[in-house]
Amino acid sequence: MILGLPYLFDFWAMEHQLPPAGDWRTWVVMGGRGAGKTRAGAEWVRAQVEGARPLDPGRCKRIALVGETQDQVREVMIFGESGILACSPPDRRPAWEAGRKRLVWPNGATAQVFSAHEPEALRGPQFDGAWVDELAKWKRGEEAWDMLQFALRLGDDPRQCVTTTPKNVAVLKSILGNPSTVLTHAPTQANRANLARSFLDEVMARYADTRLGRQELDGLLLEDAEGALWTPEMLRGCKVNETPAVSRIVVAVDPPVTGHKGSDACGIVVVGAIMEGEPKDWRAVVLEDASVSAASPDTWARAAVAAAHRWRAERLVAEVNQGGDLVEAVVRQVDPLMSYRGVHASKGKVARAEPVAALYEQGRVAHVSGLGALEDQMCLMTQAGFQGRGSPDRVDALVWALHDLILDPGAARLHPKVRSLR
Repeated sequence: MILGLPYLFDFWAMEHQLPPAGDWRTWVVMGGRGAGKTRAGAEWVRAQVEGARPLDPGRCKRIALVGETQDQVREVMIFGESGILACSPPDRRPAWEAGRKRLVWPNGATAQVFSAHEPEALRGPQFDGAWVDELAKWKRGEEAWDMLQFALRLGDDPRQCVTTTPKNVAVLKSILGNPSTVLTHAPTQANRANLARSFLDEVMARYADTRLGRQELDGLLLEDAEGALWTPEMLRGCKVNETPAVSRIVVAVDPPVTGHKGSDACGIVVVGAIMEGEPKDWRAVVLEDASVSAASPDTWARAAVAAAHRWRAERLVAEVNQGGDLVEAVVRQVDPLMSYRGVHASKGKVARAEPVAALYEQGRVAHVSGLGALEDQMCLMTQAGFQGRGSPDRVDALVWALHDLILDPGAARLHPKVRSLR
């Protein structure tokens, strides 16, 4: 009994490391750096696959282990200091099969490794449980999460555990808003007994009472930036369930400066205008975010033209500060007949965005569903500039579209024919 005491997690665990009681499908363990999230996930997997004795079956037979990359799953979730192998007693410790990228327990249960960079790998396999780590930083988070949900179809009650430091991303907010989700939370300080004192002293001195500290140390989900031009509440209030009839559509493009793997995304946003009454009464609806990541000129041009054809847009609007005439030339290579307008930024991003934000405050812009990535960027655009990483490509494209449709009515054709998009 004494030898087994270190492996009795229920005895040692902090409250946030234990799954809540009740009928739930997703348990989110959200906390600061070093708060004990990985240990909670590893012990939850143990609790699912282990039976009363080493060879007895547990609640789950097939587990999915999903991290940002396969290397991170292996090095953190499996072989890490708080990973599955470190937490398992010798008579129940699973064997690692490197060739098949899976763990196999003495009772026959298995845990398969998956990378969030490859969502399609989750198409086909099926599981009765899953552990998802650091979901908030996945670049293809929504795609990987959706594929995992289709794979959780074995057993009577498949469940999943999500361990993550929070970030203001659509997929995490959607999960937390689901009625079948339960949440436990803890700051870094909650696990101070297991952390180096010098680490805590350093990070607290440097990041306490800062926005980054509230996210990374307190483990709080910060939904908007200080001085943000758009807030989550504002964007939630402008959602529409059905696409209204519109008078005119444009596709706006914010091309990346370069077209290699590390370059910014190309913002491509489709917006329609409802042009009833005087220009001051015109309204708009954001129809699609068709942005593409790290795209070559040919790739983003084809994506933009495809969006224009898909929505039967009257015009493609593109910022030409960086590419000049080359931007139009690339578009013309894809569709020589595309109606095109190049726009040149004479003001900074914030100055251009402020009158667009005012349209939202006036209730003159609506959003359809599925615009999470765009809305995340919008909430990070502040009066002091963009608070996110890289360039706000999607927001830039949105701003150009609304300038063309609403704020610069002279750019629009007069008295267009109203079309229904239903």
